[in-house]
Amino acid sequence: MKRITINEAKHHVGETVEIGAWVANKRSSGKIAFLQLRDGSAYFQGVVVKSEVGDDMFQLAKGLNQETSILVRGVIQEDSRSKFGYEMTVTDVEVVGESQDYPITPKEHGTEFLMDHRHLWLRSSKQHAIMQIRNEIILATYVFFNDNGFIKIDPPILTANAAEDTTELFHTEYFDQDAFLSQSGQLYMEAAAMAFGKVFSFGPTFRAEKSKTRRHLIEFWMIEPEMAFMDQDQSLEVQEQYVAFLVQRVLDNCEHALHVLDRDVDLLKKYTELPFPRISYDDAVVLLKENGFEDIEWGDDFGSPHETFIASSFDKPVFILNYPKAIKPFYMKPHPDRDDVVLCADMIAPEGYGEIIGGSEREVDFDKLQEAIKKFGLAEEDYSWYLDLRKYGTVPHSGFGLGLERAVTWICGTEHIRESIPFPRLLNRIYP
Repeated sequence: MKRITINEAKHHVGETVEIGAWVANKRSSGKIAFLQLRDGSAYFQGVVVKSEVGDDMFQLAKGLNQETSILVRGVIQEDSRSKFGYEMTVTDVEVVGESQDYPITPKEHGTEFLMDHRHLWLRSSKQHAIMQIRNEIILATYVFFNDNGFIKIDPPILTANAAEDTTELFHTEYFDQDAFLSQSGQLYMEAAAMAFGKVFSFGPTFRAEKSKTRRHLIEFWMIEPEMAFMDQDQSLEVQEQYVAFLVQRVLDNCEHALHVLDRDVDLLKKYTELPFPRISYDDAVVLLKENGFEDIEWGDDFGSPHETFIASSFDKPVFILNYPKAIKPFYMKPHPDRDDVVLCADMIAPEGYGEIIGGSEREVDFDKLQEAIKKFGLAEEDYSWYLDLRKYGTVPHSGFGLGLERAVTWICGTEHIRESIPFPRLLNRIYP
């Protein structure tokens, strides 16, 4: 007998097969038991008919507890009533592992309870759908950059310097030296771009940022491309193409997961239409002031309410261009016509999900970069290797970083970023 996964059922209609699964839920009448089964690939229904399997097998099936693991055998049938489209007429059930008093029952549970049981909550249909979409976004990332001539380079996780704000670093000891968990691989990717032209990294980053918002994690994954011989406008084109590609891949390959999440696919389709709109920081401040945001002044960074309002003025992701130099990192290139802003952009997602990409053109002048490092109070000796990049064949180059979990949260339409990563690290949580 062939063993298959639930997701492969469509290829085996009319065949008798075996599936290793867990009992997610069940209901029964006097003569029929309906088992909601999951195996990691998908969910579907197993139908156990008493007259066909006999009383002993029927009582076994009827008495299965939630999350009991089983080997279930039977015939795959089409099921037009379900979104999945297939079910199994069960002929035999073999218990593999008992489950007693499973804590997450089919009822409402508080967030803290679910987070304490995150190792079990991952089994639920909604969390399963989110992780499937996360996986598709990861796969699509590799496809996009490989198809566009990028090479993946892995920057270190332990570093001796900061890419951005030194106050957000996790400190550790590296034998007799100070070291920090990486907050960004960008500086190393700039070095890689000078060797390979177009590169990207994909790895964990850490921010010791004491934020408790629905948009922040302490540990998260970043995709950071860097491109030699590319200015900021060209980089923006890559960014919008990349994000539209991610959304399209999810639409193409995660239809059932989007249905489980009740995501508006027509809305997602709009996010694949290019180009994305652009608004300058200057005009964004004016827009906010004209609409009642009296707290904002030129030179302030935007908070969540500001980003949400700006995004609501457009029907697709929007780029906010050229922020004030004083609120951006040292490595960004000043605007050629203005000394007060830099050549940078944040991509703000629609529907109140905030910034999903930050990027800029990089400063390439040795003296100006050296001066910026000193001005930011950074130790020049920690950045001597980075300054070397401006001494030996420097070229215009640009890059950006996309936060994976923010992108997953937005594309899935979920309320909080904590559900976009298998085991979230939050300000008050490092368990489980």
